Amino acid sequence: MLNFRPLLFILGLFLSMLTAFMLIPLLLAVFNAEETVGSFMLSALVTGISASLCLHNGQSKTINLNIRDMFLLTSLTWLIVSLFAAMPFTLYHGIGYTDAFFETMSGITTTGSTVLSGLDTMDHSILIWRSLLQWLGGIGFIVMAVAILPFLNVGGMRLFRTESSDWSDKAVPRTQSMAKYLFFIYILLTVACCVAYHLAGMTWFQAINHAMTTLSTGGYSTSDSSMAAFSHSAHWVGVFFMAAGGLPLLMFVHTIQQRDVRIWNDAQVKGFLFFLTFVSCSIGFWLWQTRDIELLDALRLSSFNVVSVVTTTGYGLTDYGAWGAFANIAFMFLMFVGSCSGSTSGGIKIFRFQIAGAIMREQLKQQCHPNGIFRERYNNRIISEDIVRSLITFVLLFVMVIVGLSVILVLTGLDPMTSFTGAITAVTNVGPGLGPIIGPAGNFSTLPDVAKWALSLGMLLGRLEILTVAVLFHPSFWKY
Repeated sequence: MLNFRPLLFILGLFLSMLTAFMLIPLLLAVFNAEETVGSFMLSALVTGISASLCLHNGQSKTINLNIRDMFLLTSLTWLIVSLFAAMPFTLYHGIGYTDAFFETMSGITTTGSTVLSGLDTMDHSILIWRSLLQWLGGIGFIVMAVAILPFLNVGGMRLFRTESSDWSDKAVPRTQSMAKYLFFIYILLTVACCVAYHLAGMTWFQAINHAMTTLSTGGYSTSDSSMAAFSHSAHWVGVFFMAAGGLPLLMFVHTIQQRDVRIWNDAQVKGFLFFLTFVSCSIGFWLWQTRDIELLDALRLSSFNVVSVVTTTGYGLTDYGAWGAFANIAFMFLMFVGSCSGSTSGGIKIFRFQIAGAIMREQLKQQCHPNGIFRERYNNRIISEDIVRSLITFVLLFVMVIVGLSVILVLTGLDPMTSFTGAITAVTNVGPGLGPIIGPAGNFSTLPDVAKWALSLGMLLGRLEILTVAVLFHPSFWKY
């Protein structure tokens, strides 16, 4: 039976937090005498009242959530928070609600696709709100990935289950303690990134915004030119901290708690860093050989764009779609990859590719030795049949969602390239697609409203690992 009162109470907590963060752009708007003062004041008031009602009506002596509660809570939280967080955009110079919701969903899922232009002259309060949404979405997904998804065994994530992946009464303090540690490390990395960006030539305002959207692997910028508007040293800062955002934040926590760097001897971390290095160098040397570009510039361009896409940050530095057919194919593949589980990034994730490789090795051994018994391991844990089934289900749903979303986008009148890469970039939470419309040099403002709503759904599905949302549509979920 679904426990609606605890769900309502937890939603109230999230809306309370959203209200508190709305005060930041409100104060900035007041300080700069911007027209958005009324927008943020009204938004904070409505959100705060709604939060109070949820908290009052959802009070309960204990919070004991079962699996069905957690599935519903995960989806409801992202959806309802997005509905309220879109209000400042809606009230700002008459932006339509479709565009406002798209921008918000893109922000809170750390996708980074945008419908806004004129960012260089836009009110600072709106710019900081976009960045805050991505920053909050980033830490929100990390906590969910560490404490909830492994418990639900979404897409094989039970391999990463810890004692914090338990929502019984006794486990709640452990979960809260882990969330505090994660939040502290997240803030620490954000501050370090901000200082580094400032030293690389950004103003403090630009540095604060880009630090939040870099660590969250979100990709929103304060300029229409994105990261191309800044120095080469800022690009290398971006490469480093985007890669940091693609690492499991829990690893940083364990390193500090246990004071042991051997914990970084993790299969997905090593695979992720090797993959980034190999692909960045390969494309960099290819650029150097085929284009009139100096070697260091070629490596900078390739490293930044590869890390941006693989970590699903989506910053634009140059239109890599103009590099030719090879680059288009390469970056289309990179959109699928993703970073590490427990990071802020989207995509399929490195560990799933590694598990798939281990399963293939096991099958090949079985073919060679039919009577043998082979059990592949991942990070010294046996890959069980349950994990294999979960992984296969995730991949099938992932492909089905992208194909279905592509068909919907084609039916709205978009060309095949825009439709297919738009579907990929939404579900993988990358941000830009390929082509002249939604590529790194474009944005999503010219797309039909139906396409924007479809892409918003794709972003939500991708952020919540698809199965978390899909299970809500199964009739057995609602049976008591």
